[in-house]
Amino acid sequence: MTRRATLAGISAGLLLLGCSVGAPTENEPKTESAPMSAASADATTTAEAIGLLRGGTAFVNQTSYRSDVDIASQITTLSHTDNVHKRLNAKISAPGGVIEIRMIDDEVYMTTGLPMPGVGDGWMALDPARMPSDFGLSFAPGRNDSGGSGRLIDAIVTARADGPQISGTLDATRIGAGNGISFRPGPGAVFPDSARSHAFRASLDTEGRLVSFLMPEASGLPNASLRYSDFGTTVTVARPAGAVAAPDALYPQLGMGGGK
Repeated sequence: MTRRATLAGISAGLLLLGCSVGAPTENEPKTESAPMSAASADATTTAEAIGLLRGGTAFVNQTSYRSDVDIASQITTLSHTDNVHKRLNAKISAPGGVIEIRMIDDEVYMTTGLPMPGVGDGWMALDPARMPSDFGLSFAPGRNDSGGSGRLIDAIVTARADGPQISGTLDATRIGAGNGISFRPGPGAVFPDSARSHAFRASLDTEGRLVSFLMPEASGLPNASLRYSDFGTTVTVARPAGAVAAPDALYPQLGMGGGK
């Protein structure tokens, strides 16, 4: 089964990361259903673990932080976000180039080193009203996590906490488009059944904050990681000199559904 990490778009200061996966093999194993009693116990354990993870992301609306995303060591994102003071710096590195995004209050600036028809390589000022919905650059609660942990937590199927360590499985097909980690089949490919029970492990720090969320390579998907750090560090963002209004050609190319 072949795997390929590809650039899919940009969202909330980070790429919408697309992972092209090959079609499943003919003998893809099926997962047996758990007995009802075991399922009930697992549901309680899972709910408790998910509660810890959700509580561990409360810092997003409370303090500044750094988020790092890595997909197969091919696509990496680094962002410094301060939702309280509405500041963000982000850098996305992918095969072929680097994208940088800066946000100051309602102002959004971007420069791209990736080939985009009709788009230059200097700093551009974007019009928020013209951005597609899945681009979603915003400091609004619920849309302001530059690491995208909420979408990962929403996809969890089973989980168990062992102190600050949480592990389990998630349904990779339910990780919707958004900032941080996203997966989608490549042209002509589908997710294998095993992607619906993909392993993960996460860690909380001594204050209960989520500091890592890891997905090992499996199910035709590459290894992927999300890490948070530098809580409370000042985020300084400078308006780029010489920024020009983004051309019309840019907007249809933004987001997971680029070109739609």
